[in-house]
Amino acid sequence: MLYSSRGDPEGQPLLLSLLILAMWVVGSGQLHYSVPEEAKHGTFVGRIAQDLGLELAELVPRLFQLDSKGRGDLLEVNLQNGILFVNSRINREELCGRSAECSIHLEVIVDRPLQVFHVDVEVKDINDNPPVFPATQKNLFIAESRPLDSRFPLEGASDADIGENALLTYRLSPNEYFFLDVPTSNQQVKPLGLVLRKLLDREETPELHLLLTATDGGKPELTGTVQLLITVLDNNDNAPVFDRTLYTVKLPENVSIGTLVIHPNASDLDEGLNGDIIYSFSSDVSPDIKSKFHMDPVSGAITVIGHMDFEESRAHKIPVEAVDKGFPPLAGHCTVLVEVVDVNDNAPQLTIKTLSVPVKEDAQLGTVIALISVTDLDADANGQVTCSLTPHVPFKLVSTYKNYYSLVLDRALDHESVSAYELVVTARDGGSPSLWATARVSVEVADVNDNAPAFAQPEYTVFVKENNPPGCHIFTVSARDADAQENALVSYSLVERRVGERSLSSYVSVHAESGKVYALQPLDHEELELLQFQVSASDAGVPPLGSNVTLQVFVLDENDNAPALLTPRMRGTDGAVSEMVLRSVGAGVVVGKVRAVDAGSGYNAWLTPRVGGIGGAVTQRVPWTKRTGQAPKASSRASVVGATGPEVTLVDVNVYLIIAICAVSSLLVLTLLLYTVLRCSAMPTEGECAPGKPTLVCSSAVGSWSYSQQRRQRVCSGEGPQKTDLMAFSPGLSPCAGSTERTGEPSASSDSSGKVAQQFETNVVRLISAKKKKKKKLAGHGGTHL
Repeated sequence: MLYSSRGDPEGQPLLLSLLILAMWVVGSGQLHYSVPEEAKHGTFVGRIAQDLGLELAELVPRLFQLDSKGRGDLLEVNLQNGILFVNSRINREELCGRSAECSIHLEVIVDRPLQVFHVDVEVKDINDNPPVFPATQKNLFIAESRPLDSRFPLEGASDADIGENALLTYRLSPNEYFFLDVPTSNQQVKPLGLVLRKLLDREETPELHLLLTATDGGKPELTGTVQLLITVLDNNDNAPVFDRTLYTVKLPENVSIGTLVIHPNASDLDEGLNGDIIYSFSSDVSPDIKSKFHMDPVSGAITVIGHMDFEESRAHKIPVEAVDKGFPPLAGHCTVLVEVVDVNDNAPQLTIKTLSVPVKEDAQLGTVIALISVTDLDADANGQVTCSLTPHVPFKLVSTYKNYYSLVLDRALDHESVSAYELVVTARDGGSPSLWATARVSVEVADVNDNAPAFAQPEYTVFVKENNPPGCHIFTVSARDADAQENALVSYSLVERRVGERSLSSYVSVHAESGKVYALQPLDHEELELLQFQVSASDAGVPPLGSNVTLQVFVLDENDNAPALLTPRMRGTDGAVSEMVLRSVGAGVVVGKVRAVDAGSGYNAWLTPRVGGIGGAVTQRVPWTKRTGQAPKASSRASVVGATGPEVTLVDVNVYLIIAICAVSSLLVLTLLLYTVLRCSAMPTEGECAPGKPTLVCSSAVGSWSYSQQRRQRVCSGEGPQKTDLMAFSPGLSPCAGSTERTGEPSASSDSSGKVAQQFETNVVRLISAKKKKKKKLAGHGGTHL
């Protein structure tokens, strides 16, 4: 609200003084508003949210902040409607002094994502300060002998406002002796003064009382006054006169105490005491001048006695007077203008305004990490600041507005390589020598789930003896995750599938945390020889990542199945086997065979007949014609009892046969062992579970080899047809072989093992044929054999 010169409030609403000129410039990226000073609380300034392109609903979630850079709470934003309004009294003179430009710089900061807007609110001056003279009364002593047009300087009024509101006009109360001389250009060269237009006569008019009024250019205009008391003196009619009316001096702000500023000189045409001069500052000089400068009363030399600070005041105007010792005394006046020169005595100041950490390792390039403000109180080059960042880091500084910098992401981050950065921001001014300041910024790189758990190898081979106890630990899987915290927390699970008609989880389980694999029930080699399945490792990230590993569990055979006779053609109630034999059958003729099978494998399935010859064959010992004297019951059956006499020769043949079999077997074992060593050192080129081919496995409890032509069921990954096996094992496995956590690989190709088995079978058949021929030869000599 504005007031008149008498301090009364105006009756009419001052609409023009409260008018808000709001505008925003799109091209510069900065928002400008204006508001008159002394505006009331709640005065509308601008729709800041709308002008910045922000949605009202986003202001609170995005942490809308208004930073007025130390200006207090002069302005505020209503987060409900996005309107910028006056919050407290704004006094332009307190805010900016007599500066021609006065604005409040605001920083609008919103998060998610981080954005910074700059808003300048210009504070418009209103005519709320009347002109003020240094004193309410000014005493002047003027000799009556002063000639016409003599000029007497006066100290003008000052107005705290600016522009038209501070443009002053002066008027002097009507009188016949003096008129007012108002300078039209530089007041520092020619100040305001009284000019004598009529000679004074002390006897006629010893004193004059005049009123000097100063009026500003505001609307409504305000005024200030000073009483001028003029005393007319007699005699001393020559006043001291300075050789210059204005002295200009430049001093650096770091000038030493006692430095001579200037030596103004005044002269007086009078003689004696009327010509003796005393120098001094004018009586209305400010206390700040007295605290910084001293004037010698005799010589007039002005010296420095206080600290000079360019940032505090860039110039000092010193009014000086020279007074003679006449009666009445006369005075001369001049002005000394001291300009303070800036030196680089202020280092830059760094302020981290905002810091958004930690930064995710997958953050986009150009992401703003921090907002940095740089200030320097010096001027010109001494106040021009440049910022730099410690090299070799994936960040860079970008100048955004005047002395504002944004720390942005310049290269991709990787938490697994570097989890945190210590940055050093250096601000250096343009002075000589230059000054600098540093600030440290710690940027933590947050992990994201970008690494899946990884196993040491894609596949493991495990050997477990059948008939294991339930819950037996057979293997432990382990996967590592390069991420951190919950992104590296690995859990394990089975990849569920069907094994025949049953689910995989009915056979095995895996501990979710330790990765230990357990057999839930006793395994049966005759039912399931190979169990192949996958274990999945998954981390706790969002979204989770995972990988699989394959386990091949071979169930090793134990001798837990007794041989079983095949169903004969004729079988008695007492379990005896009967064969019908013709009476005409001669000696040495095969009359029957004993056949049996064993569900085991290897040596556990190798059968040796206790009755009969090779292959379980039963032969006729003597012709039935030589047995007519025996009982009919006895003659109707073939004898399986061993004989004497020529049987000794048959025993010798059996010994040779056994030696031959052992020799062939030893050769086969040596061949298989050599091939196993070579094969186990290389990875298989085909799946170990190809249907219809033999499988060679490098472990067993029996420590030898075995060959079985019949299997009840062969299971690979839960399914597959029956096939012939040639298996070579190494001894020494524990009852729960999987607990040793060792892996194995097939040591021979299925094709090679099949050929070896066929060769062995051929050799056995040849030996049997040789034995038959030998028996016929013995039969021709009348011998008997089994």
